[in-house]
Amino acid sequence: MRAQASPATNPRGRPAAAERPDRKAAILLAAEKLFAQRGFHAVTIRQIAAEAGVPLALVGYHYGSKQELFHAIFAHWAPTLEERVARLGEVLAGAQPPALEPIVRAFVEPVLAMRASAEGEFYARLVGRELAYAADETDRVLREFFDPLAHAFIDALHAAFPRAARADAAWAYQFALGALLHHISDRRVGRLSKDQNRPNDPAAAPRLIAFIAAGIRAAMTLTDSLSPQQTQETP
Repeated sequence: MRAQASPATNPRGRPAAAERPDRKAAILLAAEKLFAQRGFHAVTIRQIAAEAGVPLALVGYHYGSKQELFHAIFAHWAPTLEERVARLGEVLAGAQPPALEPIVRAFVEPVLAMRASAEGEFYARLVGRELAYAADETDRVLREFFDPLAHAFIDALHAAFPRAARADAAWAYQFALGALLHHISDRRVGRLSKDQNRPNDPAAAPRLIAFIAAGIRAAMTLTDSLSPQQTQETP
């Protein structure tokens, strides 16, 4: 009776498959890291392949063009956006009008939580760096992944402040997003605080949420305090 063939082994006697990580995932992580550090246009496919430790052709085999690889990063992180939309839905399913603070927490907390891993940190930096620019590759990502979240957040703010216009809620969303993106992308807080603060400090989360909530509340109730002349549209 013939013995079954043993799995292929490396020179150290261990199965070869055990030492081969998921190369498709390695490519995605390498692209995420390099895009976050240098920007989309400053990174080549060859550099991504070298960072991932894979043959150059394998990047195209798994992801196609650099634009498609960029898109795949955000598709990979889509569950984080879906979690934020789901949390907003839970807030809206409760008391009406909904409270502002739970809306802001639903918007902010999943973003801060994902930064606990190195991969999440790269993604956060990538979002802060690339999505602020109106380029073709970012516009597709914004429309497909981030616009639905934006509309959900704006709708939630409008529900929390029914006397305000939805246009006011859109401004409030933009300002809130600016605060969140700046927090995750600007790493100077240690220097600016003279080494009293550090980037990504979880203790900063309640301050950020309180700051955003206070700003939204002021912006959404501003119309009530303005005179008719101040609110009148300019011809």
